[in-house]
Amino acid sequence: MSTTTLSKESKDTTANAYFDDKKTFFKSGNTLPYTFRKEQLKKLKAAIVGYEYDIGQALKADLHKPDFEAYTSEVALLHAEVNHTLKHLKKWMKPESVPTSLIHFPSKSKVYKEPLGVSLIIGPWNYPFQLLIAPLIGAIAAGNTVVLKPSELTPHTSKVIEDMISHTFDRKYISVIQGDGAKIVPQLMENHRFDHIFFTGSVPVGKIIAKQAAEKLTPVTLELGGKSPAIVDHTAKLKVAARRIAWGKAFNAGQTCVSPDYLLLEKSIKEEFITHFHNAIEQFYGELHPDHQNYGRILNQKRFDTLIAYLDQGNIMYGGKTDREKLFIGPTLIDNVDMESPIMQEEIFGPILPVLTFSNYQEVIETISINSHPLSLYHFTSDKKNEKLIRKKVQFGGGAVNDTIVHLSNPNLPFGGIGSSGYDAYHGKHSFDTFTHKKSIMRRGTWIDLPVRYAPYTKHKKKLAKLFM
Repeated sequence: MSTTTLSKESKDTTANAYFDDKKTFFKSGNTLPYTFRKEQLKKLKAAIVGYEYDIGQALKADLHKPDFEAYTSEVALLHAEVNHTLKHLKKWMKPESVPTSLIHFPSKSKVYKEPLGVSLIIGPWNYPFQLLIAPLIGAIAAGNTVVLKPSELTPHTSKVIEDMISHTFDRKYISVIQGDGAKIVPQLMENHRFDHIFFTGSVPVGKIIAKQAAEKLTPVTLELGGKSPAIVDHTAKLKVAARRIAWGKAFNAGQTCVSPDYLLLEKSIKEEFITHFHNAIEQFYGELHPDHQNYGRILNQKRFDTLIAYLDQGNIMYGGKTDREKLFIGPTLIDNVDMESPIMQEEIFGPILPVLTFSNYQEVIETISINSHPLSLYHFTSDKKNEKLIRKKVQFGGGAVNDTIVHLSNPNLPFGGIGSSGYDAYHGKHSFDTFTHKKSIMRRGTWIDLPVRYAPYTKHKKKLAKLFM
């Protein structure tokens, strides 16, 4: 369904139906059984397989994603996620018995896992399929009904998502709403109280979502971004470090929330690292040009112009090739940047990588603190002492040692930010937990009723309380 063809009145009616139908379906209890959730996850898995070609073509049309990148980052990750969830779901759903204090004898305590209700999942444009469907897996597993809002900036992928979901699920259970997110989402949030909102996107929009959700005390998961550093010291294997950083930065033309946003190189290895980086890009792509089939493109001309402006904020050491008509910007290293300039104040979200240097790790810590709480951090080192120092002294969402961006592919690891890079986490069981309410129940026996808790309160009863509580 295209909202662009609807009148305002019919838009409002449709938006209301997206919520009301799902509230009714949720209250019916249909989503509660394990068998139902398992069946829906299998249907989603089959749908992803069935639409794989269409997904790839849509991603190529929207972002010129190479087939390999489209499959590995947008499809294969979802296969791993849904398989992991199917394998463990029954265990995750089971009530958990927990210890009970002796003061409550006789009693038993359990934690029951219940779905939150109707969830709104808002996806971004940079990985428009995977970053919308991955949280959906958790929402289905937890027994929620869902409204999906894909990005209007990737219309081909959004259309495929709508087709896939509408042909796979009852719209009373899961459906897609299209349109300008700046208009549709506030309308939905204003007219309805969702039981959970999951948003992936920029920090400024995340603040708006959180503020509006707070008015109705709606819990929110915010997966945002930030300036994720890559640290390389003299103990690192420089050729491997350069290859993995070049790959992480060039993947999806740098339009990745966990992409290395700037380099911190130990001074003594700067020139050698730059050489290895240069060689790595040439090995990956050969002669990189605007028509290259193994390299992505910038989303649109607005984003292109934003990125091009960064090139004037330092000295281009490597790369710098651009083509506005074809939305092409090659991997570029830039140094002599001012920490107060936009390139070091804003998340770059493109294939431009500023290079800073350090003499000691205190400088590293101080530099990262200027743009604190990055979503990810990458540390290339063989020194376990300095590895531990960075892990303990720097607050960041997650990351990797001696690699980039791969940590988000492990469903056993929680993925999420901290501070300005977001809050809450997902992937695997963490997705299930995000969309789950943990209901605590203590069941008391009645065959004995100890009088210690009842008035009149005496010194002896207080002594007993101190002993057993």
